[in-house]
Amino acid sequence: MIIIKKYPNRRLYDTSRSQYVNLDYIKTLIEDGKEFQVIDSKSEDDITKSILLQIISESETNDNQSLLTNSLLKQLIRFYDSDMQFFVRQYLEQSLVSFIEQQDKMQGMMKNMVETSPFGMFNKMMEQNLEAWKRSHNQKK
Repeated sequence: MIIIKKYPNRRLYDTSRSQYVNLDYIKTLIEDGKEFQVIDSKSEDDITKSILLQIISESETNDNQSLLTNSLLKQLIRFYDSDMQFFVRQYLEQSLVSFIEQQDKMQGMMKNMVETSPFGMFNKMMEQNLEAWKRSHNQKK
C-alpha cells in the first residue's frame, strides 16, 4: 500500500518514493492498478475519497473525457440520504466490475481472432522466418 501525505500547503508527498507528486501521478497509480491511500499530514485522516473526487472533477471539466452527464449527476444526488443509497452504491460497483470483465473478455476474443486470422498467421510465420534467419546469420559469424 502506497501512502501519500497531503500537507497544508496542498502538496502531495509519496512516502514510498520520498518525493512530491501531483494528481496526474495519482491518476497513473489508479490506471496501473496500484493500491494507495492519501492521508492528511496533520490529522492523519484518510482523505483518499476527496482526492479521487478532485481527479474526477478535473476530468469532468474536459467535455471529451466527461463520463458524468448533468442528468446522471442529478439522479445520483437524489439517492443520497435515501433508503436506496446503499443499493445504488452496490449496483454501480457491481455494474462496473461486470462491464470491465466483459471488456476484458472481448479484448481477449479480438486478440485471438487477430492471431488466428490469415494475416495474423502470416505475421507469425514472418516472425519465425526472421528469427531463423537471425540465428543462421549469427552462426555464420
